[in-house]
Amino acid sequence: MKRSSSSVEFPPCPQSNQTPTHTLRNRAFDFAILSLLFLGFLFIFIATPSGTLLTPLLSSPSSQCNSSTMHKMAIYQDELDEVLAETSTENKTVIIAVVNKAYVEGDKSMLDLFLDGFWHGDGTQGLVNHILIVATDPVSYNRCKFLRLHCYKLEVEGINFVEEKFYGNEDYYKMMWRRTQFLGDVLKRGYNFIFTDTDILWLRNPFSILSPNETFDFQIACDGYRGNELCYVNNGFTIVRSNNKTITLYDTWYAKRNDDVRQTEQDVVRLLIENGFFKDLGLNYRLLDTLYFSGFCENSRDIGFVVTVHANCCLGISAKLADLTTVIHDWKRAKKLFVNETSRFKWSKHKACKKKN
Repeated sequence: MKRSSSSVEFPPCPQSNQTPTHTLRNRAFDFAILSLLFLGFLFIFIATPSGTLLTPLLSSPSSQCNSSTMHKMAIYQDELDEVLAETSTENKTVIIAVVNKAYVEGDKSMLDLFLDGFWHGDGTQGLVNHILIVATDPVSYNRCKFLRLHCYKLEVEGINFVEEKFYGNEDYYKMMWRRTQFLGDVLKRGYNFIFTDTDILWLRNPFSILSPNETFDFQIACDGYRGNELCYVNNGFTIVRSNNKTITLYDTWYAKRNDDVRQTEQDVVRLLIENGFFKDLGLNYRLLDTLYFSGFCENSRDIGFVVTVHANCCLGISAKLADLTTVIHDWKRAKKLFVNETSRFKWSKHKACKKKN
């Protein structure tokens, strides 16, 4: 006799390679949600500054340029670092000139005539790109910016640099010493410089003459050249290489500003040479021959070699402007001469400066 039994039947277990239809739909929905979340996160990542790795690939050329500029500016310590880097030559040399309001105003300003010299000179036009105009007041700074030059405003407290300063005036001494301090700062930032007064006309490119003499740490103009004999130096034109010796020189030089209030910065540097300070530093210096770097104190002996002409031994902007304009006329006349005729060339007399003096 057969027994009866009751049982509960379960659906067969699915095989490992089989997936119910409703499970597939759930997974597809989850994947779609995750994809949308990922795309949203990616959009936010790209749109914010944190997406720096992707931004260069997706940004426009103009935005890449702006980003590069911002990065370049960020590496500078201050504005002076930036303008020195923009102005310098490949070997980190800058031509530096200091101006104030008195030197940028008038129908024909001293700054205008200074720039004219580069225009009329031989091989000098491109040097304008390496001139840093250091302005001591808002008017001269704005004029510099208008001329689209490299400009830096020198902040000075307690000194009125707006008006013309004459030799022997108290403000003149203060201005010269502030200039010395500033140039020392340029050396500390690793830049060589040629400092030039703006009452100097650059008629030839000096680098061709100076390049064989890179062993000199410090070169300075003379009012009258006497060969190996120490001349009366003129700090209106100096060529200085940045190294530990010249940095020490400028620190010591500036520190002596209060030793004798009757001494100019030129007097002090001459004493440092006389007293053997340069020798003790192991600093190689050269006094520049007026044959090449001349002035109204002593004209170049041959216009065929002259590089610069300085309106030294002359008082007053108006007198300097008049006689430097005559120098430009002389230069144009001399350029028409044959090479063998330059030694016989005669400079015009500096009439305006003689009347002023």
